[in-house]
Amino acid sequence: MRRWWPTTVRARATAAAVLVVAAALAVASFALLALLEGNLLRNAERDAAQQAQTVARLAAAGDLDLMRPATRGADFVQVVNARGRVLRATPNLAGLPALAPAAPLRPGTSFHTWRIRPVGGEHRQRVVEVTTQTPQGLVSVFVGTSLRDVDAADDTTTAALVVGGPLLLATVGLVTWRVTGRALRPVEAIRAEVAAISDRGLHRRVPVPPTRDEVARLAETVNTTLDRLESSGIRQRRFIADASHELRSPITVLRTQLEVALAVRDPQLWPELIGGALEDVERLQQLASDLLLLARIDAAQPVAAVRLDLGEVVGDAVAARLGDRVPVRSSLAAGVAVEGSGLWLTRVVTNLLDNAQRFADGQVEVTLGVTGGPDARTAVLEVRDDGPGIAPADRERVFERFARLDDARSRDHGGAGLGLAIARDLTAHHGGTLTAEDSPRGARLVVRLPVAPARAAATTG
Repeated sequence: MRRWWPTTVRARATAAAVLVVAAALAVASFALLALLEGNLLRNAERDAAQQAQTVARLAAAGDLDLMRPATRGADFVQVVNARGRVLRATPNLAGLPALAPAAPLRPGTSFHTWRIRPVGGEHRQRVVEVTTQTPQGLVSVFVGTSLRDVDAADDTTTAALVVGGPLLLATVGLVTWRVTGRALRPVEAIRAEVAAISDRGLHRRVPVPPTRDEVARLAETVNTTLDRLESSGIRQRRFIADASHELRSPITVLRTQLEVALAVRDPQLWPELIGGALEDVERLQQLASDLLLLARIDAAQPVAAVRLDLGEVVGDAVAARLGDRVPVRSSLAAGVAVEGSGLWLTRVVTNLLDNAQRFADGQVEVTLGVTGGPDARTAVLEVRDDGPGIAPADRERVFERFARLDDARSRDHGGAGLGLAIARDLTAHHGGTLTAEDSPRGARLVVRLPVAPARAAATTG
């Protein structure tokens, strides 16, 4: 079947339309012929049956001599007794034997279709047979009417269908071919444009037809996808450039320190030089870890669905920071359960605390609470510091990778500008949000995570 079935959408649509219309036309034609023939046949039977009943009443009364010639709607009349002898007949059947051979007669009415050439020529005759009781015994009255009108109607209708059917199918095929071709022309334009787009031509867009139909929506969706691809490409190139710049600086400093260490012959200076080199190595190690984590996040690796107490996660992260330059005060609600990775959520809290302590003057506060109704509860984690704060215009830019602000928060404290970007990506990976919001003093970063549904109580029986 695959060898002859069309391969293009246009050809398949045309073939399917022609086949469906052909099937419907065939069914309609047979139904039309059956209805037409049945209607004309009933009319012929009605006229012939009326004539036969009239003659049968005369025969039952013994008055066959009063039988009149066939009336309108009847072509002949013949009365036959039980022995097959013709008792009466219209002139057009004069001298002809009985229409039916001698047989046991039973009172009633029956219908037959015969060809009687002396009467009907090439047309069929619909014969009504009425058997009735007479003084001379049972007789059969045969009254026939020509089916020339039925045959003529059948022939005319059949001829019209034979001629008109192929014309109709050809018209349907032509119209479907043209309409389908016109409808698919924008699709071909979209395909050609997409095929011409390379990784260096993501700025190109497919044409959007003015039809506002499915094809137009397809073109808009393709353009939206291209927008996302272009943005992703720009973000990736910018990320590579920023990462290269961030890696080049510590590598350059490390190389310089090692070259100085080689040039210095005084062993007492080697510990200081080696210590500085180790600091740059640690910075490189931290930057490499951050870059690998961002790569894992971008790869959309699934989060381990483990039920966690967010209060315990935050409390452990705060407790591990004893002895830091700026102390952290916490107020954590108990029993706030979330689902996710404990390692990644700890990284979110750690990055937020690192950022807050880096810019705080003397205080960092962490609070954890729950908002929402019983069916849609949200865990809200806030990290506030008393530093210079974040300007409203920079509250989104601060979460960009390698972002450094121009205000007081941009002072170089050893960060690479990846902490908040990683925290936001990890939060989004857990189905939450991380935003910078208004605060009377300093910065206020808010994490919102969906609270895990309560576990069903165990039952015993």
